[in-house]
Amino acid sequence: QQSSNGPVKKSMREKAVERRNVNKEHNSNFKAGYIPIDEDRLHKTGLRGRKGNLAICVIVLLFILAVINLIITLVIWAVIRIGPNGCDSMEFHESGLLRFKQVSDMGVIHPLYKSTVGGRRNEDLVITGNNQPIVFQQGTTRLSVEKDKTSITSDIGMEFVDPRTQNTLFSTDYETHEFHLPNGVKILNVQKASTERITSNATSDLNIKVDGRAIVRGNEGVFITGKTIEFRMGGNMELKAENSIILNGTVMVSPSRLPSSSYGEQFSNGNWLRFKLCMCADGTIFKVQVTGQNMGCQTSVNPCGATH
Repeated sequence: QQSSNGPVKKSMREKAVERRNVNKEHNSNFKAGYIPIDEDRLHKTGLRGRKGNLAICVIVLLFILAVINLIITLVIWAVIRIGPNGCDSMEFHESGLLRFKQVSDMGVIHPLYKSTVGGRRNEDLVITGNNQPIVFQQGTTRLSVEKDKTSITSDIGMEFVDPRTQNTLFSTDYETHEFHLPNGVKILNVQKASTERITSNATSDLNIKVDGRAIVRGNEGVFITGKTIEFRMGGNMELKAENSIILNGTVMVSPSRLPSSSYGEQFSNGNWLRFKLCMCADGTIFKVQVTGQNMGCQTSVNPCGATH
């Protein structure tokens, strides 16, 4: 209420009643201060859409890496046995030596340049393969240990050296045109040998024995020399040459080993051609066709002349 002289002052009772009415109205109005707003227009927090999918992929990838890391750790712990006190199965030395302290199972090993594989001085080094050959290879040099054979292949040759005395036990140094067997080795058993010369001591015999077939071939000829040369064979002996075969010296042929024909067989049989082996005084051997029994070495062309 206002008057001409200004606003009329309320009494204390009127002010208290007005304040009570306002509080009662506010307490009964539950929508006081509520403003209806569309939820789609509000600001959204967190990772949604593509960012959410990317976050899930990163989490899955980290989980897979953690599982792989766990598997590798278990394998290292179970196989190599690495613990607080070090590795139980192997030792690493400052000189580069890797020592295995127990039986180890491994596949392919790639050693460093000029690596050495060895065992303890008083213990054997045992290397086994599970139905597979054991192969040591460095460059073109290859050592293969199989069940029934051991083969060494190298383009630069090989050499066996005593590690204590550094003495060469066996070498294939072809620059000297020969190699010597180790002391105490009397027999060399090979399937195929390619060399320029095979000799024995002056007081020893050189014996070459084979179970099957022996073939001696030379690109520039084959020369066999000795005090006594003896060939013993159970089958046939074949000599082949492009130009000539020279038998210089005393040649003895055992007639008991030569095949003989029956006297009742006809010489005129056209299915067979027989020749008689004849020899001149100078050692020239020639053949004469046999036309009848008790035939000698007479022929119209004498090969024992000065021109032959």
